[in-house]
Amino acid sequence: MTAPLSPGFVNGEVSFWYRSPGVPTPGEPLGGDLQADVAVIGAGYTGLWTAYYLKKADPSLRIVVLEKEFAGFGASGRNGGWLTGALAGSPERYAKTHGRDGARRLQRAMFEAIDEVIRIAREEGIDADIVKGGLLTVARGPAQDLRLREELTSQRAWGWDAGDVRLLTSDEMNDRLRIAGATGATWSPHCARIQPAKLVRGLARAVRDLGVEIYERTPVTEIAPGRAVTPYGTVRADHVLRCTEGFTATIAGHHRDWLPMNSSMIVPEPLPEGVWAELGWQGRELLGDMAHYYMYAQRTADDRIAFGGRGRPYLYGSRVDERGHTHDWTVDALWDLLVSFFPAVAGSRVEHAWSGVLGVPRDWCSAVHVDPATGLGWAGGYTGHGVTTTNLAGRTLCDLVLRRDTDLTRMPWVDRRVRAWEPEPLRWLGVHSMYRLYRLADARERRGMTRTSVLARIADKITGH
Repeated sequence: MTAPLSPGFVNGEVSFWYRSPGVPTPGEPLGGDLQADVAVIGAGYTGLWTAYYLKKADPSLRIVVLEKEFAGFGASGRNGGWLTGALAGSPERYAKTHGRDGARRLQRAMFEAIDEVIRIAREEGIDADIVKGGLLTVARGPAQDLRLREELTSQRAWGWDAGDVRLLTSDEMNDRLRIAGATGATWSPHCARIQPAKLVRGLARAVRDLGVEIYERTPVTEIAPGRAVTPYGTVRADHVLRCTEGFTATIAGHHRDWLPMNSSMIVPEPLPEGVWAELGWQGRELLGDMAHYYMYAQRTADDRIAFGGRGRPYLYGSRVDERGHTHDWTVDALWDLLVSFFPAVAGSRVEHAWSGVLGVPRDWCSAVHVDPATGLGWAGGYTGHGVTTTNLAGRTLCDLVLRRDTDLTRMPWVDRRVRAWEPEPLRWLGVHSMYRLYRLADARERRGMTRTSVLARIADKITGH
């Protein structure tokens, strides 16, 4: 089905989240060489949280943030607005190096990071439309329902009790949100809705107020021990921290570190009260599903549905579409999926579509690292769970830079190393094969399969997902 577009439809222009305030005009670039204590590359959530906690811990530090476009240009200003406690990577993989207790500590730290973000937003006067309504995960069909219950069993084995996640009855599910074809659902309190651009712009303002220097329109062309090189000068610093997530592949020497995976979103017009009366969604829960080619959604503060999923998942050679333009077939596919969830939305029109990239390591697990010998550090590989994980990463980078021995620096994701992604064309073939198989698996399961399609298991094997 071709998506109906409003007369004012916008494709790209970073994201819908900047539609009301307008896309920011980038600030001044670096004006020449300078000396700092810490140079942070990237003014997204990771870089800004790191600068925030470092400056709070030691106000005497001179911290410089270098940003190619403007603060919040990348995934921090384009994501689905999930402040979620979901762990980026399976607990089993973290447990291999630090045991089950280590993996559990990391998970609990993720849960706590949600409230930490909310606390800082409140203290700094950042109005990011935050509502902690929890996460509703829905199954549609017998195969998805089986996976939902298997996931709940796994969560129980990792220490998630009924206060962390629980299976809903049909009545409980419908009291929260009425979804066509839903066969089961779980709810977890560990998630909050945010408006991504409001959070990142507010955080940038708070960081500047602390005295951190942010230079925009300043691409970093070389990273080396003790320096970050730009066309406008070199910043020399004891620590140089790379906080570039999905754009990491564009930096020389890091082309295969993390794969830049695309995700896309659409936002229709605000829905009338009659539609909301039919749908529910009064608790502003975040919504996800158990499909392989999964979706994610929120009810926005102005009563729209921001609805996301995979479009064209990966561009050959790890290229990134920096302005967020989204292919027509992706808009149509997301519209079809949205209407299949909520048939009452069919009378509305799409007002905005956009895409962004997230960083995916070869083992799909996030990591944080600072080399005390060289002063080089980095954090990322959030695989789509970065809104919360960046806060935990920023606090961890802060402790590592200051050489503190803390619970954070002993977490299993610290100093985690994985091999690089394969060279082209293997990367392109692997990722596109994975998602082609996921689409086929979902189609088979929609026809009534009662167990997970073997095609999905093959897809997981291909890329180590």
